[in-house]
Amino acid sequence: MGIRGDGRIGVVAALVRSAFLVDAVYAQSSREYGITSQQGQLLCVLMAQPYGMGELGAVLGLAKSSVTGLVDRTERNGYVRREQNPEDTRAVQVSLTPEGRELAEEFYAETCRRVDLLATSLTDTERDTLAELLGRVVLANEVPVVFLERDERH
Repeated sequence: MGIRGDGRIGVVAALVRSAFLVDAVYAQSSREYGITSQQGQLLCVLMAQPYGMGELGAVLGLAKSSVTGLVDRTERNGYVRREQNPEDTRAVQVSLTPEGRELAEEFYAETCRRVDLLATSLTDTERDTLAELLGRVVLANEVPVVFLERDERH
């Protein structure tokens, strides 16, 4: 069951199970907004800035064909658009449409609220410690910014 003899969960099981927990929240939010989890991730990534297709693949950890399909489906829904990159006219970048920005903001706020509820059993000090420790793990592993802090959005 992933629980040690002392009743605690080890770091590997805790990280994996917490990833599943957050994924489940993300999936639930996505379903309620009529999008897939990957579309939700795409919208959240694009909240910060437009990205080129190659950059999106790197940030989302997807192959080029998968990024193309994801952007195609999200574009058909009217949430993103491809634009010529002003710095390289041979390349395109993907940005949010006004409808996409509105959906991204709502989806982001609701997903943040739900993820925040996962830690309600912790004290403020414990929450700060958890954030600090997980932040160190994320930074040490150079995880791409797929979800902004609330004050990083514009």
